[in-house]
Amino acid sequence: MIRRVSIYALVAAFACATTPGLACTNIALKAKDGATIRARTMEFANLLHSSVSVVPKGAAMHGTLPDGGKGIAYTTKYNMLGANALGQDIILDGMNDQGLSIGLLYFPGFAEYAKATPENANRAMAPHEFGNWVLGSFANVDEVKAGLGQVAVVPTPAPVLNQVQPLHYIVSDKSGKSIVIEPIGGTLQVTDAPLGVMTNAPTYDWHTTNLRNYVNLSVTGVPPVDLGGTTFGQLGNGAGMHGLPGDFTPPSRFVRAVAFSQAEYPSDTAEEAVWSGFHIMNQFDIPLGSVREESGGKPLAELTQWTTVSDMKNMRFYFKTYGSQSIHMIDLAKAFAAAKGEIRQIEMGSEPAIADDSTTFMSQTEAAQ
Repeated sequence: MIRRVSIYALVAAFACATTPGLACTNIALKAKDGATIRARTMEFANLLHSSVSVVPKGAAMHGTLPDGGKGIAYTTKYNMLGANALGQDIILDGMNDQGLSIGLLYFPGFAEYAKATPENANRAMAPHEFGNWVLGSFANVDEVKAGLGQVAVVPTPAPVLNQVQPLHYIVSDKSGKSIVIEPIGGTLQVTDAPLGVMTNAPTYDWHTTNLRNYVNLSVTGVPPVDLGGTTFGQLGNGAGMHGLPGDFTPPSRFVRAVAFSQAEYPSDTAEEAVWSGFHIMNQFDIPLGSVREESGGKPLAELTQWTTVSDMKNMRFYFKTYGSQSIHMIDLAKAFAAAKGEIRQIEMGSEPAIADDSTTFMSQTEAAQ
């Protein structure tokens, strides 16, 4: 087990409440070479101390009941890895060796889980355990759709936090298909998500309906208009996006995520799409102190703890953290080979990495080459 990551003491000072907020954003992009990538941010007010969990196929897993008992028992069919939290081998965002990817995002005020009963105990699991089950059991989105009836997601508290986490899920595969899965009225409701975008509450269908309020947005500048013989032109490029919401609420982030991901020029290759994914996700990065609340008289501040990008064609998982903007890459095949069939963790390095280029001069001749 690799040591947990520490960010800054300042972050810990803010992240002291017991009920954290979450403001995650998810997008998907397709490259001309057929690759699909999925990118997301992870916002949380309590430090997650995330590492990347590597879980091999053949691992014995089980769900957890609200009373602490064991729920569904299964054996993973596929190798999988992804970002965890608080030292637990619970994947919050990751992918498997078949190119299936999942993200767990907060869904406060709307998540309604199934009641745990003796009848569903042998197929029950906690909300935070759903990602492991999906990645360990299925190869593509269609299989996930067909298999959802096998499980019941019940209100089991998450380890360490000791609270039931209100979650919904976005699942994508290497073909480019995406679905959103939401616990509504005790059942898992599935919606096709061709745009590959998801944020938080309210429900996914509400967000897509809200997009109709922004059909006027355009990447193209606005032409001048004549008013009473006087011509008025835009003050600068970008007027076509005037009215794009810029705050950090889930509805506003959903609109921005659709606007930016749809406006992006298609990348030629998966690697270029990965770069585009990180650039787009920079638009949702929350600096410490920009989003605050109070809980029990204590400050509660969200921040973007990490950003991930999954390349589902080339089986590569990328990430950067709040403490280090350097992009790290994990090749799934190499990681699974190095793990040798055991559950392992890879540190998500978080120490600041600033290169000192003060003396790296070039001559005029070298610069011209």
